[in-house]
Amino acid sequence: MSQLHVRAPEGAIAEYVLLPGDPDRATHIAETFLEDVVRHNEHRQLLGYTGSYRGVPMSVQSTGMGCPSMAIVAEELIRLGARCLVRVGTSGIVSERIAPGELIVATGSVANDGTTRQYLRGAPYAPIADHAVVRALLDAGQELGTAPHTGLIQTEDAFYATSPADVPVLRERGVLAVEMEASALFLIAALRRVQAGCVLVASNHIGDPQFVPDDVLQRGVEAMSRLALEAGVRLSRPER
Repeated sequence: MSQLHVRAPEGAIAEYVLLPGDPDRATHIAETFLEDVVRHNEHRQLLGYTGSYRGVPMSVQSTGMGCPSMAIVAEELIRLGARCLVRVGTSGIVSERIAPGELIVATGSVANDGTTRQYLRGAPYAPIADHAVVRALLDAGQELGTAPHTGLIQTEDAFYATSPADVPVLRERGVLAVEMEASALFLIAALRRVQAGCVLVASNHIGDPQFVPDDVLQRGVEAMSRLALEAGVRLSRPER
């Protein structure tokens, strides 16, 4: 049966789902990379699509911004049959080793958000990505020639709260970048016994006065999307 927010009919959701925050990005990924695409949801502009990539059924579902929205969508997708959820989004750069447009595969996320705290009743926890998903993303990146950075990120609720003054401490702690959804996704996947991962495009260094050029960001989005889709093929065909 359909859910309150992701109103997809039974059987409409593939086991492997890409999760962009932006509904326009969901549409772009579906129309650019998938074959035989069907839109399965448009309620609340949480645009969702299912098609196939290289013969493997895959879905793309927008989540909106922030952990509360991600949590709703992830819970409902799992109820609809999703078994591997991969966030594809953008992030603010912390590490000096990362340039705008490059890719990051998250191994875990510092949970600086309220959603995970509510799920856990305040208990300490370390939200991490599924190892097999991380491995598939890294292997796909190597094969495509877009080898991503990999390591720890931080998930936050307040987009404008982090300032350049916060960056040295984050770097000292090994944080590569900040974003707004991954920690909730990793936690929910663990609680519901499914797989989850996260690949991000690095946008601006935190505190940069100008946005990264649109063409640089778009090339990163294209590379990120193909990497995530290729990882899905690898996960569906483990004999590769």
